[in-house]
Amino acid sequence: MPWYVLYTKSRNEKVVAEKLRLRNIDVFCPLIKTKRKWSDRVKIVEEPLFRSYCFVNLEDHQRAQVFDTPGIVRYLYWLNKPAIVRDMEIVTIKHMLNEVDHDLIQLETFSPASQVTITSGAFKHTEGSVINQQGKNLSLYINSLQMVVKIDLSKNQVSV
Repeated sequence: MPWYVLYTKSRNEKVVAEKLRLRNIDVFCPLIKTKRKWSDRVKIVEEPLFRSYCFVNLEDHQRAQVFDTPGIVRYLYWLNKPAIVRDMEIVTIKHMLNEVDHDLIQLETFSPASQVTITSGAFKHTEGSVINQQGKNLSLYINSLQMVVKIDLSKNQVSV
């Protein structure tokens, strides 16, 4: 079964995912732990890695079932077809969230440049475009994930 991308109302990702789980629909809402500072304390909170998006694993004929759930706007489309995310990409996101320090995961705008392959670490055998380099930190755009990842070159290796 393919993973479809649901577009949700703003700040409704976790609620939508929970309601879909209660309806026994296979849903994935990747969450990232970030530090939030208030005037009296600092707290670690979980927020969606992709704002306003959840992934559902359904057969094509079951796609209409999700619209009974409040907070869902529509499916995301690509070239007039429902956007599909491959299982390999979902597994990569899950692996990244389990293995990589969440402080290093950031979504940014990008400019494509030279292609490199990560040869060690959690993203081993992953190709990306170099965005910039600041000392030992390398920002790469990973096309298969549609996101930017910052790699510490003192802990990971890349090849051109």
